[in-house]
Amino acid sequence: MNNQSIYKQVVFCSLVLLLVVSGQLSARSSSSRRPRMGLYGDWEIKVQFGERAMTSILSFSRDEKGNRTGQWISFWGVTDLKDVKFEENKLSFVQVVRFGENEFTSSFSGTIEDGKLAGTLSSDRGESKVEGKRSRRMPRAAGKWEMKYTVGERERTSTLLVKVDKEGELTADWQSERVQSEITDVNYERGVLTFTRKSKMQDREWESTFEGRIERETGVLSGTIKSDRGEIKAEGTRIGAALIGTWNLEMTSERGARNQRLRVNPDMSALYGTIPIKQVSFEDGKVSFKIVMEFGERKFESSFAGKLADSKLTGEVTSSRGTSKVAGKKVVRTFRRPPTR
Repeated sequence: MNNQSIYKQVVFCSLVLLLVVSGQLSARSSSSRRPRMGLYGDWEIKVQFGERAMTSILSFSRDEKGNRTGQWISFWGVTDLKDVKFEENKLSFVQVVRFGENEFTSSFSGTIEDGKLAGTLSSDRGESKVEGKRSRRMPRAAGKWEMKYTVGERERTSTLLVKVDKEGELTADWQSERVQSEITDVNYERGVLTFTRKSKMQDREWESTFEGRIERETGVLSGTIKSDRGEIKAEGTRIGAALIGTWNLEMTSERGARNQRLRVNPDMSALYGTIPIKQVSFEDGKVSFKIVMEFGERKFESSFAGKLADSKLTGEVTSSRGTSKVAGKKVVRTFRRPPTR
């Protein structure tokens, strides 16, 4: 066998070995991520009770020790789940609901596969079919940003408004008193926001690009505007940042106490329990929004009015049935890894 033939065989064997090792590493990496990413987050579910389907949210997270936690969220309030288990795509938990002096216990058994949740909720009153899908997270880039940058020796301030449509696509608008702008090619991936901007001021027109990163710790958008006229550093501060996030609410009224969740999105839309809120007003520490619940053709309206001070949200929910006092605490994520098994 000549040297050239031996060389070809060595190269061939090396390539085969490389492919096998790469495949094993990829499979190992994929399997190690699946349990961690397969459960955590919010799930929009529908529970079938006879001919009626009730909408709820299942929210899974970790506590400070890295243990799995879960909540069942509905327009009635929030219930903490017990014995949350998730192994090899199989999910189970126990739910205990209290109405006055009565307590009802049910258990769930099902699966999570391909971004879909399915299973059965069982109790002494029978079984109910449960189906759900993972809630779409709104990109961190969405919302209103106060952008500051320096042109020559002058500091300028503009407003960058980033929106998300129903398909999850991003659009943006650059609002300035002196310059008309059109923004295209908006993209946000792995903390980096990019877009192309066409600008016009009187008879002058020019094109520029922006690339910036949202810092995880501070939430500041830091980036660079580039054009044929040079580069300009720009820094954006999110408007409404103190309110945006998830709030655990304690509500008290003459009918008793209950818990609820308020999630304020980056674009200042929100979810109160499972009820969508079109827009939350937040100005000078004052917070307000309207809540509309629909049951068939009937509508029930209520409103929240309160304030945000010293990282605490307080106020009242008022409806035709009376008033509930609200005290809210913001959820701070720990991002701690779950315990190894």
